[in-house]
Amino acid sequence: PYAAVGTGSRERWEALGRLQFDYLLGHGLKPSDRFLEIGCGNLRAGRLVIDYLDAGRYYGIDISPDILFAAQDTLTRYKLQEKLPHLTPVPNLRLEFLPEGFFDVIHAHSVFSHSPVDVIDECLANIGRVLAPDGFFDFTFNKTDGAEHHVLREDFYYRTDTLVTLAEKHGLAARFMDDWERDNRHKQSKLRITHAARGTPENAALSP
Repeated sequence: PYAAVGTGSRERWEALGRLQFDYLLGHGLKPSDRFLEIGCGNLRAGRLVIDYLDAGRYYGIDISPDILFAAQDTLTRYKLQEKLPHLTPVPNLRLEFLPEGFFDVIHAHSVFSHSPVDVIDECLANIGRVLAPDGFFDFTFNKTDGAEHHVLREDFYYRTDTLVTLAEKHGLAARFMDDWERDNRHKQSKLRITHAARGTPENAALSP
């Protein structure tokens, strides 16, 4: 399960989960927030988010039923059963089964870095419907300042302005989270999506 989410050891798995959680906490995550994690895997960050949130506030989705079985093992190992998280397998990112304007925080780490642009477009076409009016959606991606490309259709590299434009097409605002790159030694970059009417999030700036 650790290798399936890109971390070869439990120690690295725990460290990357802590990195994600600490960033969310520093950006205002509250126990009462309704939280959706896209590509939740075996709860690398999710276990910390679940433990922090009020019961029933965490929703995790993943394309792999097998990794969700591993997520159940994580819940048992860390004694999080009473937090009543929701774990659901999905075949796509249309999010049709989720309620409108429901989630305060949506999170996807190391998902779009492995996704062709049509998958990202599908997500952005639907994420605004389930995002609360004042909510935000953070996701990481592999950034390039040159030609966009992929490596064996496993690792995809995008220009920041491509993803910003894609979000704007769906009536959303996208901001480059420069503090993620400045404060964390992580190879992926981060964008924050909000409804277009919102102002610029704190500590965020458009990439040049």
